[in-house]
Amino acid sequence: MTTLIVASSNPVKITAALAGFQRMFPRENCTAQGISAPSGVRDQPHGDAETRLGAANRAASVRRLAPHGDYWIGIEGGVIDQDGIMQVFAWVVILSDQRVGAARTAMYILPEEVARLVRTGLELGDADDAVFGRSNSKQEDGSVGILTSGTLDRREYYAHAVVLALIPFKQPLLTFPSFPLPQG
Repeated sequence: MTTLIVASSNPVKITAALAGFQRMFPRENCTAQGISAPSGVRDQPHGDAETRLGAANRAASVRRLAPHGDYWIGIEGGVIDQDGIMQVFAWVVILSDQRVGAARTAMYILPEEVARLVRTGLELGDADDAVFGRSNSKQEDGSVGILTSGTLDRREYYAHAVVLALIPFKQPLLTFPSFPLPQG
């Protein structure tokens, strides 16, 4: 049994990690467990570097908290605000005892009604809930699900990045560049 430890108690992130693993390694029997772990960044990370650091910090933190796992996964959603256009994306970092994998999701543009609230300091999920009259949408379909009317939900959005972050694990005979991880 392969044990995945996801650095979150959010069921969307846990099921996304499991779905990505099952796609890449369909013959492995996997179980996923979520444990809250600190990101070390703002609640709503801004920019690529801060978001990537948040995912890496979560993966490293959960490895320290639950060393019994086989893989440790950090997923961190962030925003980039450039030229008055706010875009959303997430980073996924996966650790094992021998390898590190990382990938970023696709990006999409937020409507101004939501972006305006995020600029005032709200997390994206809270801004979505306020604009769309929802409650706790980040543990359901998320912003991507709301904006695509369910065509793509948050679990599927993250699962694609989990698959891509698993490339170094799927191709162990190839050499991949080092991915910077937090020290400590």
